[in-house]
Amino acid sequence: MNALLAAATEEPLIRLAGVSKSYLTHSGESIRAIESASVDCRAGEFVAIVGPSGCGKSTLLNMIAGLVGATSGLVEFAGKRVTSGGANSRQVGMVFQDAVLFPWRTVRDNVSVPLEVLGLRSPEFVSRIDMLLSLVGLSGFDSKYPNELSGGMQQRVSIARALVHDPSVLLMDEPFGALDALTREYMNLELQRIWMESQKSVLLVTHSISEAVFLADRVVVMSQRPSTIIEDILIDLPRPRTMQLMGSAKFGAYTDRVRTLFKAQGDLH
Repeated sequence: MNALLAAATEEPLIRLAGVSKSYLTHSGESIRAIESASVDCRAGEFVAIVGPSGCGKSTLLNMIAGLVGATSGLVEFAGKRVTSGGANSRQVGMVFQDAVLFPWRTVRDNVSVPLEVLGLRSPEFVSRIDMLLSLVGLSGFDSKYPNELSGGMQQRVSIARALVHDPSVLLMDEPFGALDALTREYMNLELQRIWMESQKSVLLVTHSISEAVFLADRVVVMSQRPSTIIEDILIDLPRPRTMQLMGSAKFGAYTDRVRTLFKAQGDLH
């Protein structure tokens, strides 16, 4: 799919319109975390969300998943409103910074967890485990336990687990933040490959500007709290992207643009 053309012609799979979120502290004070944020994601599109720490990036993902309700505004998935507190687990796969694997379960058994929770026991879904282990490069590791895997391999398991129930969208919350720099670069390449082969929609939260530009069709930049969307940048770079691309003038122009937005808010010094 040509994501640049799709962005101009297709209706959004996910739509957040004028979404705000407030929290109450223990003392009863209302804290406005997000203020009238609007963003969308189309089928097959890769969208990265960047912004200062504590601005509500993860909260947006949780709203889409139905884990957190918006205080005001509209959250839609495939044209249907996502209700406050209503889980959207069948249509969404989530990957977190930590792999969050069960140490007493093998790789295969960890990947199968969503199938057990959702009651998806048909041969079609069970057969997806082998396909996904191959997709993430873990064929032959199905009987290993988490403590026998590197950090990068554990995150591969979590990606396979997030895809096993065949969701429409993959939500990723700083999935490579705990990895060393070289492993993180390798996992960026692997995530691009997995996304291109699976053709899922992906929303990625990251603190890395270069990671966002490298992976995404669009980079959505959030402001300081109470946060909103200050720019939605279309990334017109060829795919598949390589590490060499990161040294190009065009790549540098995109990363500089995001940094300039951060500097304007006082988030970079």
